[in-house]
Amino acid sequence: MATLPNPLPQLITDPSGRAVGLQLPPGQLFDLTDDGPWHEPLLWHAQKQAAPGTWKALGAPASRVGLLPVIVDLGGSAGGLRDWGLLPGETSYPGDHDAEDVLAEYWWEETEGGEAAADIEPFGVEWPGLAPAAALTADPDTRAAQVADMLAGNPDPLIEEPHLALVPARRSADIPAAIGWAGPVNYECDVARLCAVLRSWEDRFGIRVVALGLDTLVVSVAAPPATRAEAEAVAAEHFALCPDTIGQGDRESLQAYAKDLVGAHTWTFWWD
Repeated sequence: MATLPNPLPQLITDPSGRAVGLQLPPGQLFDLTDDGPWHEPLLWHAQKQAAPGTWKALGAPASRVGLLPVIVDLGGSAGGLRDWGLLPGETSYPGDHDAEDVLAEYWWEETEGGEAAADIEPFGVEWPGLAPAAALTADPDTRAAQVADMLAGNPDPLIEEPHLALVPARRSADIPAAIGWAGPVNYECDVARLCAVLRSWEDRFGIRVVALGLDTLVVSVAAPPATRAEAEAVAAEHFALCPDTIGQGDRESLQAYAKDLVGAHTWTFWWD
C-alpha cells in the first residue's frame, strides 16, 4: 500500500516526540501483526486512558506531521492490540478501489436469490446506488474531537478502554488500512476495500474514523442525513458494508435503522 513516510520510528529513540515537533505523554509503539513484528511501528498509543480534551491536545499537532488520531480499545474483553491480529501485509491501497463497486458487490452478495438477512424495504435486490451527499452541520475535525471526548468521558460498551493512538496515514478513512486492521475479516479480508467506502463517506458526509476495537468501528459524522428518505439511502450503504448493523435489537429492518441515522453524529459498526 502506498504510504507517506512514517514518523513513528523516530519515537524509538525520542519517545517524547520532540524531534518531530510533538510533546507526547508516556506511550508505546506497536508493531505486532498476525505474522509477527512488522518492519516499522504501525501506531503509537498513550499509556493512560483517554480523557476529554486528549484528542484535541495530541491529535491536532500530530496531524501536521503525518500522524492521525484514533481511539483504540485496549480493554481485555474487547481484545487488546495483541489480540487484534493485524494484517498490514495483506492490505491493498484504498485508492485502488471504487466505493460504489465495492458496495454494489456487497449488496448483491447479501441479497442474492431475493433473500436478505434483514428487511431491506424500500429497496429490493437491485443495488440502489450511492446516497447523495449531505450538507455539513459542523467542521468534520471538530465533530471528530467531540465524538472522541464523548467516548473518553463515557466509554461505549463496544469501546471499553479508550486510549488515543497516532497512525501514519494520508487521511482518516485510511487508518484501518494503514495498520492492517482485521475487524471485518470474517466479511472482508482486504480492509482497504472498506476504507474506499470510508473515503467516499468522508467526501459525502464529513466522517472521520474516531475509534477502533477488535471488531468495532466508530466514525463521527459532520454531514448526517436530514430526512427519512436520505437516511434510508445511507442505511442501504450501511447494510451493504456491515449487515450485522441491521437486525440487532430494535433495528430489525432497514427502515427502523434509518430512523436513528437522521441527524446522528456517530455511526457505529460491528462485525461478527
